[in-house]
Amino acid sequence: MTNSTSDFVGVLEADLNGQDLRIGIVQARFNEDHCVALTSACINELLSLGVTQSDIKLVTVPGALEISFALQKMAETGEFDGLIALGAVIRGETYHFELVSNESAASITRISIDSGLPIANGVLTCDTDEQANARVQVKGAECAQAVVEMANLALALTPDIDIEINASEEE
Repeated sequence: MTNSTSDFVGVLEADLNGQDLRIGIVQARFNEDHCVALTSACINELLSLGVTQSDIKLVTVPGALEISFALQKMAETGEFDGLIALGAVIRGETYHFELVSNESAASITRISIDSGLPIANGVLTCDTDEQANARVQVKGAECAQAVVEMANLALALTPDIDIEINASEEE
């Protein structure tokens, strides 16, 4: 007889209910066709998960390396429950691909950890346009699911703050 882990411990199940979540999206414009397709798939999935259109804010930036700056500024506002980074880096003939891929991923992760805000990384790193085309729909939707799940997890793990007001302070 085998017991599952949930028989022994409390388990927070994945919560994909996007109702009342405020989500920010930063989309790169470089390789624009791929990025627009990523964003479209992402927004469609957010809407299907219950995030309202008015609770989604989209900003665009020139390329993948600029995504982190916009994410940082959005995180600083305190207006969002989660953020999504969307872009496409296609391998060329120089070392630039590795630089952009590595630095954009590292900075996205760093901003998430430093801000305590979930950020779904949807910056595709592909060898060809064909590979990017094959991934945009699924990756866009996966980013929406990931940010909703992680935003709900963050909310579930954040204790409520109860503020007591002393009677003497009210007078």
